[in-house]
Amino acid sequence: MTAPLTPPPPPHDDFAHQHGGGPSGGTPVADPYGQDGPGMKTEVREAVVVAVAVALSGVLLGLLWWWLAPHVPLVGETTDRSWVVYLKDTEGEQAAGVDGTFTLLGLAFGLISAVVVFLLRRRGGVPLVVGLGVGGLLASLLAWRLGVWLGPTSDVIAHAKAVGAGVTFPAPLRLGAKGALLAWPLGALLVHLGLTALFGPRDPDPYEQGPYDHEPQGPYGTPPA
Repeated sequence: MTAPLTPPPPPHDDFAHQHGGGPSGGTPVADPYGQDGPGMKTEVREAVVVAVAVALSGVLLGLLWWWLAPHVPLVGETTDRSWVVYLKDTEGEQAAGVDGTFTLLGLAFGLISAVVVFLLRRRGGVPLVVGLGVGGLLASLLAWRLGVWLGPTSDVIAHAKAVGAGVTFPAPLRLGAKGALLAWPLGALLVHLGLTALFGPRDPDPYEQGPYDHEPQGPYGTPPA
């Protein structure tokens, strides 16, 4: 009379391991971000927060632009009871310097905002990138209007009358090349894309190790004959 065989151990449950459960079929551990990311609602909410935060930082860009941009000198003259305002230095490059200052500041702010967003949300996602780009554009618009508002008055005739004939006074702060408004959003998107490509999380290779790559075993834990 032979002794009864010992029942085989339970099979290795790879599916449970992959979804947070133990080998004995325990309760799976819930992933707060799910298998495919935090979820569309969470990503959209984070994108809105990023867009608002980046847009509000345009106030700082506007202040720096107003402070660092070169002044365009104007001169007013009176002839036959009418005023004429003209450039004091017709060959000066101050007007180009105003646009260049805004562009360089926009690129710098785009780089900084992209780095900060990437460090806070390495997972990235399309909504986050859209929020970064929209926020950068809104920030540029806010900075432009703020700089114009803080700068000299746009009524150059009244300004010329106030300072007197032949006295040099600064021209209104204007952005001649409106393409400078895209420096911040484009710079931010390019930098964020580069950071994500170089340092972002990588998806696991499905061909590197499959669920059945372990060595097959017999019913009693020994390799099959």
